[in-house]
Amino acid sequence: MESLQYFLPQVWFAILGLFLFLYVMLDGFDLGVGILSITASSEERRGILMLSLGNVWDANETWLVLMGGALFGAFPLAYGTILQALYIPVMVMIFGLIFRAVAFEFREHARTKLYWNIAFGGGSFLAALGQGFALGAVLQGIAVDSVGNFIGGTWDWLTWRSLLVALTLIQGYVLIGSTYLILKTEGDLQTTHYGTAKIASITTFIGAVYLTITTPIFSESARDRLFDPPLVYIFALIPLLGALLIFLLLRSLYLNQEKRPFFWTLLLFLLSFIGLGLVVFPYIIPSEITIYEAAASPSSLVFMIVFIGFLIPIMLAYNIYNYIVFRGKIIPSTAENKR
Repeated sequence: MESLQYFLPQVWFAILGLFLFLYVMLDGFDLGVGILSITASSEERRGILMLSLGNVWDANETWLVLMGGALFGAFPLAYGTILQALYIPVMVMIFGLIFRAVAFEFREHARTKLYWNIAFGGGSFLAALGQGFALGAVLQGIAVDSVGNFIGGTWDWLTWRSLLVALTLIQGYVLIGSTYLILKTEGDLQTTHYGTAKIASITTFIGAVYLTITTPIFSESARDRLFDPPLVYIFALIPLLGALLIFLLLRSLYLNQEKRPFFWTLLLFLLSFIGLGLVVFPYIIPSEITIYEAAASPSSLVFMIVFIGFLIPIMLAYNIYNYIVFRGKIIPSTAENKR
């Protein structure tokens, strides 16, 4: 039983990491496309951007719902404390997602599309901004007492470091959204997003370099763990791999390749998640409460694994099937017929 108390929280930490990665990877390009729609030069182009998401965006968001439910069941203490500390960023994210969803449905039937365009683009930006501030607040640490209750202030999440994290995440979403649109569009619109992808790759890399350098400086717990063997070697390897992936991404963009930019971007996101996992683990509320202290009972964790174990392959199969069915380019004539 004692071994399960250490093993099961680690399993659920990995499962939550998987859910979060799938959400950021899949809904990330949704949000990126939404942000890019603000800069669309014509209604026709904006319609193509939105049509590229029409059959996949709602399935992508199910991973966020599943992650929230899994966090509540596996680490109830962390669920209550984190939501209390990040109430405002979470509400900003939720309102952004609501605006985006409503605008997506009503825009097609509206005579005046301006307001729904603003709601869709602005909602996507707000959702990404809320997620960025939440991530920044978690990385800088949440003030809790000895038993994990939140003792900080309402605005603790709003710092210059969390703002930089939020801006970096937005740039990352714009990057993955641009590379997705390179896959789905052609002609002048595709050329435009080759350009946005180049800019976003550089700005995302600058933000990632800053976070990589400053996290050990400002976080004592991360510094103590990451600079001890063998983690120090892994932590040193991640920036080198990141620089290599950025080089390969930029190279593929300048060569006007279609599939490889999206592939390199996904690897960049995966590498970033590995780095974040190394920084946070074993804390679920950095840097005070570990996964072992916040975990539910072993029986609850086992029950959830059995339930989630059936659900994960079903959801993955549905996502894969969805993308296979709706693969291919979105062309202007298709967008016009859809409207």
